[in-house]
Amino acid sequence: MASAKTEYQEQLRTLAELMLAVSGESVTVMKKTSPDRALKLKRQDEWGIYLEFVKILFNLTDRLSLLHLPLKEQPQFMNHLEDAVTLQLKNVLEPAFGSGADQMEIMLTVGAAVTESRQAYERYRFLVTENTPEKDAMLKDFGGRVADAMGIAGNAQVSAAAMLCASAAIPAITAILDGGPLPVDATSTATPTAPDTTSPPPPQAATPTGTEIKLVSVMSTVTGEEVETRWGLHPRFRQDLSPEDMQQVAALMNRVVKILGERYASVAFSDEWTSWHKAGHA
Repeated sequence: MASAKTEYQEQLRTLAELMLAVSGESVTVMKKTSPDRALKLKRQDEWGIYLEFVKILFNLTDRLSLLHLPLKEQPQFMNHLEDAVTLQLKNVLEPAFGSGADQMEIMLTVGAAVTESRQAYERYRFLVTENTPEKDAMLKDFGGRVADAMGIAGNAQVSAAAMLCASAAIPAITAILDGGPLPVDATSTATPTAPDTTSPPPPQAATPTGTEIKLVSVMSTVTGEEVETRWGLHPRFRQDLSPEDMQQVAALMNRVVKILGERYASVAFSDEWTSWHKAGHA
């Protein structure tokens, strides 16, 4: 069993990055969904919302991993995922809090999130790949918890947006567990784009919900003193491309990544860009 961590090391790292990226971007989605309430949120409130997404993503990953891993390896895999999320969260927080970030406190926070996730959601029995009333009930429960964390209990709009964010993460988690060709930036498929409610929408924004999809995205991450910039495609969009088209897209996106990555690396460690470390976007 000791080899499980090594065997699935890349998947564990990618899942940890995905879970934290989706949780962070989902907080932004929630704030855009309720801009009036967003103005009143304190940092501690945002942290609470962030952890609610971490909890649901642990639960969804746990359910999906049962479909992709040998049963005897799955419990150990989830234990290693908890460690991977702890390490990734430490890397995310270090730019803001310095190398003095207490890893023990982070480990306890992640451990508590896993425990609370099991207490809240394990009672729901359903196959995660199918749409069932039980699955809908769990996601509705989760949406209500997010609304509670925002201090607007019962807000249907926030609850629905939270449910959408969680549901949209399922294909990305599945792709990582499959171990096949993956979008390098899985958050492009996991986090839906929320409407900007702070300003009037342009005329063309009256199109039906769901007609705007991220097809291509670029993301930079900071690990210690290293900056890594990657690009990714929506999985279904990737499948629709011929090998020749894919080669052309890859050549163009590699040039884009080089330009954006070099620019981001040149300013990523300056004082005025410190806040960008937490978001990780180039």
